[in-house]
Amino acid sequence: MKVLITGATGFIGAAVARAALAHGDVVRILVRSTSQRGNLEGLSVELVQGDLQDPISLKAALAGCQGLYHVAAHYALWDQHPQTFYAVNVEGTRNLLLAAGECGLERIVYTSTIGAIGLPPGGGLGNETLFPALDQLSGDYKRSKFLAEQEVLKLIAQGLPVVIVNPTAPIGERDIKPTPTGQIIVDFMKGRMAAYIETGMNLVDVDDVAIGHIRAMVQGRIGERYILGNQNVTFRDVCLMLSRITGRSAPRIRLPWKLVLPLAYCNKWIADTITHRPPRIPLEGVRMAKYFMHYDCTKAREELGLPQTPVEQALEKAVGWFRQHGYA
Repeated sequence: MKVLITGATGFIGAAVARAALAHGDVVRILVRSTSQRGNLEGLSVELVQGDLQDPISLKAALAGCQGLYHVAAHYALWDQHPQTFYAVNVEGTRNLLLAAGECGLERIVYTSTIGAIGLPPGGGLGNETLFPALDQLSGDYKRSKFLAEQEVLKLIAQGLPVVIVNPTAPIGERDIKPTPTGQIIVDFMKGRMAAYIETGMNLVDVDDVAIGHIRAMVQGRIGERYILGNQNVTFRDVCLMLSRITGRSAPRIRLPWKLVLPLAYCNKWIADTITHRPPRIPLEGVRMAKYFMHYDCTKAREELGLPQTPVEQALEKAVGWFRQHGYA
């Protein structure tokens, strides 16, 4: 199958590109003129220039393809221009999927986010049948991705052949930005973590996420959502694993998220008005800390055969890659 992949210069997308090549697909990658292409070095792929804001370039990029992996997104906990989240994640997704429909693509995998999966009001594991309450949609990234997924569901109802995947928090190699989760690893490696806020998350090896995309393309059910995740952990669990891997001591001081919240608001004000750089204490990260974002990944394991690489092994790969490339 000939496939177009968006977002392949980034973390998840680069892993999807490698997995698609290993599967035997002919891979075309959408890049912008400003895209950093280090994650694509050595890959036998075709590069086409285009932009999610330019429907004409999207139709040209899709021409001759049978499949589409839409992985690209504006992923951050802060941006000086919040409207960028909606322009890229909502309008860009709609532009691309409408173009895919016009080009008659056979299969589409849309990369959503775990933030579009709801958590039970009384606690417990989130699953694919749940949608988040408004108070769980903290920040422009989550809100924009939730709205984007709603647009995708509308297009599915109109007959577009889309399978939705919702990765949890991926970790591993080639996290060039790095992502917010990757930044936690880098901060730990640099000894910047004197204290922590306890919270819960689900971690997964990025290469397992990539295989989940390939399986979703081949055998996923149209219109279904699949959580691509692995192990539910606490933040303390992550620190202890990183301590074993790096030899650094895990932080022992636990701070209530409500105590840190005023500092996060102050950091955001400084970032918005003075430095115009990402805040050291991201407000949206602190807000999300009050939720234990734990999920049931049974559906992807049973229907897609999603691999479950041990999380500590994935953390080891991430630490090794960050060291090798001078992040810490």
